[in-house]
Amino acid sequence: MINLMKRYLMGLLAVPVVFGLSALGAVQADFPQRPLTVMIPYTAGGASDFQARIVTIPAEDVLGQPVAIINRPGAGGQVGWNQVVQSFGTDGHELAGYNVPHFIAQSIMHDTHYNKDNLEPIANWGADPAVLIVSRDSQFDTLEDLVEYAKANPGRVTVSGAGQFVGHHIATLQLERAAGIELRYVPTSGGVDAMRFVQGGQSMAGFNNLSDAYRARDRLKILAIADVQRDEEFLPDVPTLKERGFDVDDSSVNFRGVMAPKGVPEDRLEMLSEAFVKMFNDDRSKRRMSAGGSPLRVMNRAETREMWERQQVALEELFEGMEAN
Repeated sequence: MINLMKRYLMGLLAVPVVFGLSALGAVQADFPQRPLTVMIPYTAGGASDFQARIVTIPAEDVLGQPVAIINRPGAGGQVGWNQVVQSFGTDGHELAGYNVPHFIAQSIMHDTHYNKDNLEPIANWGADPAVLIVSRDSQFDTLEDLVEYAKANPGRVTVSGAGQFVGHHIATLQLERAAGIELRYVPTSGGVDAMRFVQGGQSMAGFNNLSDAYRARDRLKILAIADVQRDEEFLPDVPTLKERGFDVDDSSVNFRGVMAPKGVPEDRLEMLSEAFVKMFNDDRSKRRMSAGGSPLRVMNRAETREMWERQQVALEELFEGMEAN
């Protein structure tokens, strides 16, 4: 009887500990059971791939399992994101990187299988503005040089970017409207190819990621940032388009993070959000992101969902009356 009472009392003492566990600890007993994958729908070496590999370095310490990054590029992200909703499992082991405004814009303008309602946000790691770039030997030394030439030569200035209706395309559309010019947008398979087009002379200019342009800044001229304020950490001397008199806001800023297909249990989504936020805020992640010129902006699941909703409204207004090519 005494031993039975001891076991009963020990059980009571353990109850507060069990109920005091975080979402991370509560699910860890049976999840994850194997390494996780995060599919990046862009080419290896681009900003999305580069950053995803950095921010998931602490995965084994946080989750007890590593995170493998896999690349499935094509159609500005559409190939990979369609696969998420068509064939990914819903046990939480198969995840994907997202880019906003990219996937939301594409779901508005194209007949995609995905949209914000059949995908689940987990956490956001960064916000990477689009920057207007030209090659080091370009005839354009300033934004005004490019705009003046474009006004005199409608449709002659080619501008590369990482696909249709991605942040780079949106920045191009906004500059056209704000400056009253006609540019010829050249979609590529990703940021790496878009950068090569500029450096190799296949396009006269490009909008690309601040982080990619920062790493290649010795081989480029960076003329302006498509954001509401300068980037004081990495490119403090580069003006915004708005500073130069062109009314371009931050709708093209590239938010990056991790998401899951709809159907993953809520407790696992919350656990994953807590874990990925912890990874993104890890000192190792912060140091390597800063060294690579990659701005961090960490948001949890709820904050990310709010950002998705806000971007949906803004992009529907921007694209009103437009047709996809």
